[in-house]
Amino acid sequence: MAISNIQETLLMYTKQKSMINEKLAQVQFNMMNASRKSAELQQKYNEKQQYYYFEYHNDSPDEYTAVMEILENEHEYELQNLNAWEEQLEMDKNNYETRLNEITTFESSWTKLLQTNIKNDFTYGGSGK
Repeated sequence: MAISNIQETLLMYTKQKSMINEKLAQVQFNMMNASRKSAELQQKYNEKQQYYYFEYHNDSPDEYTAVMEILENEHEYELQNLNAWEEQLEMDKNNYETRLNEITTFESSWTKLLQTNIKNDFTYGGSGK
């Protein structure tokens, strides 16, 4: 009876680990997407900067300065949003990894207990002495 309860507990830990691993994989995928979006954002910003430089810099420097200021403010705002998302993803990743480590530790303890119970049952004929 005790062995079956321990086995059920181990199965529960296995299921929890599987669910957390799935969530962790999703977070890591989102982190990769955030990095990709950051690179795309920077590339678009650089392209716009170059375009406005050649379009306005020599003909109307005041307009160029105003346009560049607006462009830079928009870029900073988008970067702040992206950085906030990345920070949240990093926190989620750390939380899932911590939970996974805890479950792995519990699972290890229960596995040792199961091995001890099985050994005792075979050694002492199930009397547990």
